[in-house]
Amino acid sequence: MSTPTATAGAGPRDDGGAVRIGALVPLSRPGWAEAGRQLLAGLEFGVGEVNDGGGIGGRPVELLVRDTAADPERAVAAVDELAGLGVVAVTGEYHSVVARAAAARADALRLPFLCSSAVIDALTEGPTDWVARLPPVQSHGWRVYADFLLGAGHRRIAVAVQPSVYWESGIRILRERLAAHGGTVTELDVRALDPSALCDGLAAPGATALLLLAGYPEPSVPVVKAVRADPRLSDVLIGAPAGQPEFAEWAAALGRDGAGIPFLRYLPERLGPLGERVGAALAARLGGAPSFVAFEGYDAVAVLASVLRAHGTDRARIAAAWPAVDVEGTRGRIRFSRTQETGVWQWVRPPVQVVDRDPARSGPDGFRVLHTG
Repeated sequence: MSTPTATAGAGPRDDGGAVRIGALVPLSRPGWAEAGRQLLAGLEFGVGEVNDGGGIGGRPVELLVRDTAADPERAVAAVDELAGLGVVAVTGEYHSVVARAAAARADALRLPFLCSSAVIDALTEGPTDWVARLPPVQSHGWRVYADFLLGAGHRRIAVAVQPSVYWESGIRILRERLAAHGGTVTELDVRALDPSALCDGLAAPGATALLLLAGYPEPSVPVVKAVRADPRLSDVLIGAPAGQPEFAEWAAALGRDGAGIPFLRYLPERLGPLGERVGAALAARLGGAPSFVAFEGYDAVAVLASVLRAHGTDRARIAAAWPAVDVEGTRGRIRFSRTQETGVWQWVRPPVQVVDRDPARSGPDGFRVLHTG
């Protein structure tokens, strides 16, 4: 196990200046820039509240933001740069493959990394005390999604898939869960099939659901339009467990075709007073309803601020404090522990919902909760 030891690199400044926190966010293509903007809004609002409350021991928090553009190499370079600039910790990142690269580099540098939004189980190659994570692991969330499919009567599932460690992991989770109940998963490679050919392939095996395990906007948007327009597939459920329909860009690109597509999001059935207050502030900041990713950003700052106030700015002491975290977040009480699925410090059971955009309702709040787990 990697345990806290002497910190590599420049180390955090302890000269009475600002307490620096690094933030990794996808703000440009091919990253999902809308997710990055939501994440950044939550991070920035959280830092603003910390500073309004006196900062960390009277020192202001400074957020050093780096755009990963969904590029693992760019994320690694950013972690190196931020470590040299003396950040006390790094947080953020939405894309799982990018978060893996960032976590590995942070672990190697002995730099605390709090992953705000990436779910892939194997966030690091082995157990480490330097990395903690807020969202549920993929194996839990996607099992919840598989249970939703089974409960709705879907046992013959097709997936429109691109090659990726994240998507491959998702297929394995779905296949194992569905197989236990007599279900099957058929893969349709979007590299080899255009949307029309994919519809032919979907019709042939008689699948009752098609899951989008592919990027946005290409090829997911053309696939949705093709399936919706094909009369042979009028009864096929389209699903997107990775959460693409959460964001306003999805609704803008697809209109009614984008409704009725179940996805995973990490919000409770009802927000508490803190969540309501932060949600209203984020809505004003974003000009629309915040996604769960914005709440993840705020909660990441809340966790780091709590650790810094209680344990100081030394990197090793921060990493050693993960198991002592006990923070009221916007979506529930946050505590970290070890799990069988991952070797990092994990908020074990954040809320998980299967949700879709209600075809009968328009607007940013037109979501239906279909299943919880």
